[in-house]
Amino acid sequence: MRVAILAFPRFQLLDVAGPADVFVEASRQLGRPSAYQVQLIGTRPGLLQSSSGLRLAADATVATHRGRIDTLLVAGSPKLDDMASDAPLQDWLRRQARSVRRYGSVCTGAFVLAATGLLEGKRVATHWNSAARLAAAYPGTCVEADAIYVQDGKLFTSAGVTAGMDLALAMVEADHGRDLALRVARELVMFLKRPGGQSQFSAHLAAQTSERSGVRDVQDYVLAHLRDDLSVPALAARAGMSERSFARIFRSEAGTTPAEFVEKARIDAARRMAEESDLPAKRLADAVGYANVDAFRRAFGRRLGVSLTQYRKRFAG
Repeated sequence: MRVAILAFPRFQLLDVAGPADVFVEASRQLGRPSAYQVQLIGTRPGLLQSSSGLRLAADATVATHRGRIDTLLVAGSPKLDDMASDAPLQDWLRRQARSVRRYGSVCTGAFVLAATGLLEGKRVATHWNSAARLAAAYPGTCVEADAIYVQDGKLFTSAGVTAGMDLALAMVEADHGRDLALRVARELVMFLKRPGGQSQFSAHLAAQTSERSGVRDVQDYVLAHLRDDLSVPALAARAGMSERSFARIFRSEAGTTPAEFVEKARIDAARRMAEESDLPAKRLADAVGYANVDAFRRAFGRRLGVSLTQYRKRFAG
């Protein structure tokens, strides 16, 4: 299978190197060096300088490339404005999208695909810091701002930087099964494969994005007191606000409702405990503030996209 990764001047190095290493390691694990043939395609001949200053030599350019591509990925870059308006490049991408088995992007490479119209009506992921901009620029695209990666038919898109490796692992699993994907993940010292719907954020990271205010203080309290009464009335009282004002200000500053933040914080804590212990579901639920174990199981599945049992199989130490 020929995997072509399209890169531009100032590309993000790990957007290329990460997926490439996954595919190459999969070939090694299979005992067939040519199982995946990775090549770098540039927009111009010569060395391509990455955003870090390191350079890679392209195997071909958009103009000189020949041969069939099985999987085409578009790398991201901090500087994509010129690429998103390059008409010959857009035409090439549209032609390739019709002929390849699958195509997609890593990180902000989604902007290049979006400019071609290939993301219209599609569910996509990109870097969390660019999700709102992508959704505003291309309103016909359904941006899943919190996903690690998303598959929509033959289109695969991932969140920022290291998430490209999760995307590549998902492709390896689709091609050769879960056991090979796990062997590759172990060899590369990765998570044993994050499910695609797993959040890009932990609750602690989400709290850091809020302004230093009453809302931030409430978030810090939630994180430290998961077993307490964390209902909106209780949190509003702690913030010294009416329930209505608290809910409005919290959503404005945190980008989520108080109830969603509380659920995320509790499930994030339960996720870590599930990785590090063999506590049964009832004990986990109680430890993070759920009186009802069934409600806990439903919330866990909703937040992480897999059941507690499945999660432990993938991540437990």
